[in-house]
Amino acid sequence: MHDDRTAALPDALEQARRFARVRSAHRTETQEDYVELIADLIAATGEARAADLAERLGVTPATVANTLTRLKRDGLVEMRPYRSIFLTDAGTAMAAQSKERHGVVVRFLLSLGVPEDVAEMDAEGLEHHLSAETLAAMRRFSGERG
Repeated sequence: MHDDRTAALPDALEQARRFARVRSAHRTETQEDYVELIADLIAATGEARAADLAERLGVTPATVANTLTRLKRDGLVEMRPYRSIFLTDAGTAMAAQSKERHGVVVRFLLSLGVPEDVAEMDAEGLEHHLSAETLAAMRRFSGERG
């Protein structure tokens, strides 16, 4: 219901849909960051260890342990005592998709003239919140196919 007080606001259902999308992106953001970093560590060093995740994410080992438990529950990682962390097929797919989105955002920001270090930093947050339509527009703007 609109009245004079809310006339300047978007439709309530539309606004609720927008907020729901942001909450959904926040829920998957941590998962995506972790699986992308795990994939990068495995590619670079042959293994991903909880201590490396904690150091590179700037969080405590307890935070990593709790998050890994959730990632395992969600079917994204496999863990064995005294062994490295492994991605499941679903985790590998999520990592690849997240890395691709990150790259699109970085290339787009670079095409705007944003310095590389700033583009990398800004892409870390943006990559989780962009729609497929916006990513496609960024690709087109940057002269990419896809």
